[in-house]
Amino acid sequence: MPTLNSANGSGAPVAKKQKPVRFFADYNDEELKRLEALYSGTFNELTEGEIVKGRVVSINEKDVTIDVGLKSEGIVPLMEFKDPASVKVGEEIEVFLESIEDKMGQLILSKRKADTMRVWEKIYESLEKGTIISGKITTRVKGGMTVSLGGVEAFLPGSQIDVKPVRDFDILVGQTMDFRVVKINPLTQNIVVSHKVIIEQEYEARRKEMLSNIKVGMVLEGTVKNITDFGIFVDLGGLDGLVHITDITWGRISHPSEAVKLDDPIKVVVIGYDENKQRVSLGMKQLTPRPWDSIEEKFAPGTRVKGKVVSIADYGVFIEIEKGIEGLVHISEMSWTQHIKHPSQFVTMGQEVECVILNIIKDDQKLSLSMKQVEEDPWVKIAEKYAPDTIHKGIVRNLADFGVFVELEPGVDGLIHISDLSWTKKIRHPGELVKKGDEIEVKVLKVDTKARRIALGHKQITDDPWNAFETVYTVSTEQKAKITQIIEKGVIVELPMGVDGFVPASHLLQGGVRDMNASFKIGDELPLKVIEFDKENRRIILSALEYFKGKSKEEIEAYMQQHPNEKQKIKEATASLDVAVPEVPTDVDKT
Repeated sequence: MPTLNSANGSGAPVAKKQKPVRFFADYNDEELKRLEALYSGTFNELTEGEIVKGRVVSINEKDVTIDVGLKSEGIVPLMEFKDPASVKVGEEIEVFLESIEDKMGQLILSKRKADTMRVWEKIYESLEKGTIISGKITTRVKGGMTVSLGGVEAFLPGSQIDVKPVRDFDILVGQTMDFRVVKINPLTQNIVVSHKVIIEQEYEARRKEMLSNIKVGMVLEGTVKNITDFGIFVDLGGLDGLVHITDITWGRISHPSEAVKLDDPIKVVVIGYDENKQRVSLGMKQLTPRPWDSIEEKFAPGTRVKGKVVSIADYGVFIEIEKGIEGLVHISEMSWTQHIKHPSQFVTMGQEVECVILNIIKDDQKLSLSMKQVEEDPWVKIAEKYAPDTIHKGIVRNLADFGVFVELEPGVDGLIHISDLSWTKKIRHPGELVKKGDEIEVKVLKVDTKARRIALGHKQITDDPWNAFETVYTVSTEQKAKITQIIEKGVIVELPMGVDGFVPASHLLQGGVRDMNASFKIGDELPLKVIEFDKENRRIILSALEYFKGKSKEEIEAYMQQHPNEKQKIKEATASLDVAVPEVPTDVDKT
């Protein structure tokens, strides 16, 4: 550190005291010593480049005249004083002695340099002894702020402003703060200061005091320091604590920022303290009554309440009817009429809904709610409107292997079982007869109010034709029919009057048919004889072989040519090769 009482650091004096001249020869030695002591008191030992004290002699518009005890007085420009209006005649002040006598023989003084040197003394003292120095933040620069320490510029890094993150640097400009000098570059005289270390020192003292006195159950005031996904960090004035997201409110929140903002003042209660890790757990909701404690005073089964959808699950939705009180609407309690596969089809997150309380289990904190019971059960009127045997029109909304779902009106569906689609057709899938969006006429067969089901029929729109079929398709009756379907066990044919019959494969050709699609085609017309009529099971069985019994050889050959069996196919394939084909035994044909 340079010597601060010298402008160049040397400290060498430029004005020296001279011994008084002996004017009277008649003075003895003792008298001369006394006289020398008397004269020496009228001289000052002053050195250029040091700070001296002087007295203000006069003040004009531009300058201040100061007497520092030398033979001449010095002049200091008024503008060098920080507060020119406060300078008073007779006041003692410090100035820097630049020169005892310049070329003009004048004493040169500086108030500004004296002030600067005193500031530098405080700066070095702050660095070496950790003393506090006051300064004013003047501008914002990259990485921090510029601070004026009594006219000497210093750098304040952004990380050294406060213990908590600074969100608005510009608001600090113009503020006066206390600092400690943490670094000085001797070559460039660059100064780095910190405000944070002062706060940390104060916090550490407070922290130790708080940790020694902290107890579970204490109510404290603090400031929101940081917000994370899992909770809030609170500055208790020297000690930080955590409010977990589950301890912020009795209600449900997805993020702590829904409840508080940064720098919010809040009240908290100590709910836990880990002495080894010195961690403090805090709570906010514990300062308010637990909602479930008084639920039976506010709500009762049958009460209508409004709430917000806070969670959606596969089996239902959770409704918050009050902060900290949630109830479940099971999927079966969402609608009287709609078939809901997932609750998200019916409600959305945050939606406000009206419910009826079904049941309250206080000890388990369970609340059962219903959305559909807010309205009267429409199935009471539906049972009257869609009474059995009434005929209506509906829209095909869905097809299943077992039947057709038909919408009779919005929210009211009925089912036509596949067996109730047609009196006469052998339907393997409903899609063979109808498709989605078709309008279809139906008759109500049964209404189950408890199960919320309506059984419908389509074939019942017309009278049962099987009474008439009984007289037309008696056993041994001969009929011609067209093939409509080819299946593994035979063919389905359409008889006159639109009814379907079945011809087993063993009754199509002698010995059966190994490849149905090779021997028969859809649309082929077959001569057949009825061999079975079952009115109860709606079934007619026919046979081509029975038909040809007693028929002419020409008629049989014409049929066989049109629908060759396996033996005929082999003969036709080998005829051009003149290969003799052995007769196939009758029992082999049948296999």
